[in-house]
Amino acid sequence: MRLLNRYRETITDGPGLRYSLYLAGCAHRCPGCHNSASWNPRGGVELNELVLSDIIREIKDNPLLDGITISGGDPFFSPHELTLLLKRLKQEVQLPILVYTGYTLEVLESVEKLREPLPYIDILIDGPYVASLNDPTLLFRGSTNQRLINLKERYARHNDL
Repeated sequence: MRLLNRYRETITDGPGLRYSLYLAGCAHRCPGCHNSASWNPRGGVELNELVLSDIIREIKDNPLLDGITISGGDPFFSPHELTLLLKRLKQEVQLPILVYTGYTLEVLESVEKLREPLPYIDILIDGPYVASLNDPTLLFRGSTNQRLINLKERYARHNDL
């Protein structure tokens, strides 16, 4: 898994003040994507232990943060690595996690390898960006087909993770 960018404090990637990670790799290639540079899975730097430990330290050192956002690219481009990242963040930071994806929840739940990260996500913004459905008034989304879904309640039985 590769990290394209991190924003230590942002208010545009979800509710409240968030720490945002942008991951490399996306197979959707949505026309009009605001971050087409993220499509290349070899972009950015390796998200290795040293980088991840630094990220976790930065998050822990900022008591003003309301949550973490994982975007890209599409974080589900590498679902197993995403699961490992989410587990680690849940264990060490314990802030709500929002994840963007071009997949719909129905697709994620129907494919075993894509389903693996879901219990570790609090809020999912799903669906591909569709330029003809662009609506700049939407909260945290680019097009009207994209949904903001509370997965914390859906996967409440996994609260012991």
